[in-house]
Amino acid sequence: MRALKIAINVLLVATLVWFLVKHENTIRAGASKRDSIAYWAAGELLVLHQNPYSVPAVLALQRSQGYLGQKPLMMRPLPWSVWMFLPLGLLNVYWAWVVWTALLLACLVASIRICWKLYGEGPKPPPAFTVAAYLFAPVAGCLVGGAMGMVLLLGIVLFLLLERDHRFWAGVALLIPMAKPHIFALLWPILAIWIITRKKWGLLGGAAAALVLATSVALAFDSHILLHYRTMMHDQAIQNEFIPALSGMIRVLFFRRFFWVQFVPLVLGFAWSAWYFSAHRRSWDWRVHGPAVLVVCLLTTPYAWMTDEVVLLPAILQAVLWLQREKLKIHSQLVILCFVLLNFLLLLILQAKVPPSTGIYFWSSLVWFGGYWYARSFSRSPQAVPQLSADLVRA
Repeated sequence: MRALKIAINVLLVATLVWFLVKHENTIRAGASKRDSIAYWAAGELLVLHQNPYSVPAVLALQRSQGYLGQKPLMMRPLPWSVWMFLPLGLLNVYWAWVVWTALLLACLVASIRICWKLYGEGPKPPPAFTVAAYLFAPVAGCLVGGAMGMVLLLGIVLFLLLERDHRFWAGVALLIPMAKPHIFALLWPILAIWIITRKKWGLLGGAAAALVLATSVALAFDSHILLHYRTMMHDQAIQNEFIPALSGMIRVLFFRRFFWVQFVPLVLGFAWSAWYFSAHRRSWDWRVHGPAVLVVCLLTTPYAWMTDEVVLLPAILQAVLWLQREKLKIHSQLVILCFVLLNFLLLLILQAKVPPSTGIYFWSSLVWFGGYWYARSFSRSPQAVPQLSADLVRA
């Protein structure tokens, strides 16, 4: 049976490679419309020791691959994250998309398995856990758009997995979400206070070492990359863009001319996170309390796309297991059904290829926020968080 499984897997991989080679021209046209082309262009320029944030250079590269937009798709993650995209510069745009998509899928599978290890019981997850993971709308959005959300997700779940027993490597894992630190804005102050009060210097050392090493790699390929990033962000004038997050929609509908309004939800989020950490500081456990902070992070962030919301998968799967362990009454089942249907509505909108720039997805963070906190009301039973007491005593 083992030999048969290996043979089947080899056959499937060979079939996939044949399909990709045979249909390269057709698929290449679609690859020019995905975020992966931004990462490929940045990698291509870095390999040549050029500025990966140069708008004219990126646009020229993308136009050469069939991109038709007036503005280039720019890589906006911070310079210390360019190590993720460097290998793509060694490939053409098509195979860069193939490799990037394979990486996203690998990150997704690894993250789901880690989430089961964090929150599950037994050798195998129930069907509801697996179905919820793969049908979570931001997962589909991330794969379709070629966005880096699943890479950020892997960094978060690795931190949750390692922070108790392998603090240095947990700090190293934080380098990945630091590619887009604004998404996790509420997390960083809590993490800083927690490190200082609990004296988790190993974790801080791991994060600092990873940040220095990653920045050194970026500087080795572009010695002025920090200045280039600052110039790109200034020239792109993000404050004039419509950002299809909840905060962006509030600004567009009611306060179009006032950019600062986009940060009001974030200020409220900081107030909530200060209260939440204060209320749980003695028993703080990242596996238990961290997902709640993530949910509020994505609700209040001033800049995010639905594809970034894939980092909420630990919270969603945690909620699924809370509900799985309870005998829900009819009205509770109907409430959960509403959240499930809203998720499927988002999948249908994605299937219809409605661009995120239309703002049609802005309410997605409200769905995850409402669903998570409703499910959390069932988490107080003894079965809901296995061995929680023992974990908190050890922490």
